[in-house]
Amino acid sequence: MDIRGKKVVVMGAGKSGVAAARLLLYHGADVVIYDENENLDKAALLEKVGDTACRCIAGAWPEAEMKGVSLLVMSPGIPVDTPFVESFRANNIPVYGEIELAYTFAKGPVIAITGTNGKTTTTALTGKIAEDYFGKAFVVGNIGNPYTEAAISIGEKDVVVAEVSSFQLETIHRFHPKVSAILNITPDHLNRHHTMENYIACKEAVAQNQTPEDLCVLNYEDETTRAFAKKCPAKVCFFSSARELEEGLYLKEDDIYLAENGTSQKIMNIHEMKLLGIHNVENVMAAIAMTRGFGIPLESILKSVKEFNAVEHRIEYVDTVDGVDYYNDSKGTNPDAAIKGIQAMNRKTVLIGGGYDKDSTYDEWIESFEGKVTYLILIGQTREKIEACAKAHGFTSTILADSFEEAMEIAKEKALPGEAVLLSPACASWGMFPNYEVRGQRFKELVRAMK
Repeated sequence: MDIRGKKVVVMGAGKSGVAAARLLLYHGADVVIYDENENLDKAALLEKVGDTACRCIAGAWPEAEMKGVSLLVMSPGIPVDTPFVESFRANNIPVYGEIELAYTFAKGPVIAITGTNGKTTTTALTGKIAEDYFGKAFVVGNIGNPYTEAAISIGEKDVVVAEVSSFQLETIHRFHPKVSAILNITPDHLNRHHTMENYIACKEAVAQNQTPEDLCVLNYEDETTRAFAKKCPAKVCFFSSARELEEGLYLKEDDIYLAENGTSQKIMNIHEMKLLGIHNVENVMAAIAMTRGFGIPLESILKSVKEFNAVEHRIEYVDTVDGVDYYNDSKGTNPDAAIKGIQAMNRKTVLIGGGYDKDSTYDEWIESFEGKVTYLILIGQTREKIEACAKAHGFTSTILADSFEEAMEIAKEKALPGEAVLLSPACASWGMFPNYEVRGQRFKELVRAMK
């Protein structure tokens, strides 16, 4: 794409928007950053961008600015169906997101990972496997490193491992990974996508431009991803944590097997890795399938898997205080992810949950407690909604806290030696914290302050 001298509007002044603006300016575009926040500090924003040729508009969008625009680039947090975005489409102006823009300019082959849960761990592990073997890999996307920020440095032989969210996949056009994976699909972000069908379509879009020469790794135990295999344009490799497969990777007792060409071989024992929980065994199998499909030898892959440590904020052991183990699972931002957190606990657990309401339902989460959760301490916008759901399922040991700090004090009081305290909210952090990372960091600060 030749955008030199062309007018491009970047909507959103956050980290993603700044990175997109830098990439566009590098390629000679006439960039206008637009943000609805009329109190935006334009001088500070332009300092971040590092180019005074960039213009910034805050507050109301002047209609006259629509003239001459060749492209709209959206930050992933902005819904694609807003009147502002629709006005660009009505004028036949293409709408790109971070992933599409970066892919347009970055040269290296891509491994793309999506799914409701497990994306970050699987992306980080896949990135480590690739980096250990090739000496370098660009791990980008929803994992916190904007793809657009790295795109300038990515050469034709550089490997890109990208975590891609449903928000980012809404705005792809030509994005074409050599290897993709859909780890699972369960209800999430329905306040954004409106229907489950829309959400599923966004996830499946990761493979829409793939061909039979490419690979798509899918979870056999997820009904939606299993069904997608029939229409997936790429070659499919399944993984399963519940049954033996004729082709693919599967878990049998405590061992991972690789089945291909009519034979099956045990490749590793799950106790050789440092990750907890069956969901992480699934993440590992997906990473193995992807990197083997990318051409990395199995011996190198398994060495990297055994060395890999858990991702921060995902069932992360923090410390032991007065005989109680504290685990930070702040990245458990939806019920299905939070179920994985509970399943990873091997003892009685005091659970801290609640937060921003994404129109989720919590029945399956409550049902997963199965005598393991002794108390559920609830915070945030969803606390009454979750408490009502818990009582409807016969779980009455709920406590409402007015602040995160109060929740931690209650957890310390209720947890007995030999038990665990788990922060696994089943909700987004918004309203109390800017993101799940800040929430997880606060949890760790409070645990360490207890000592």
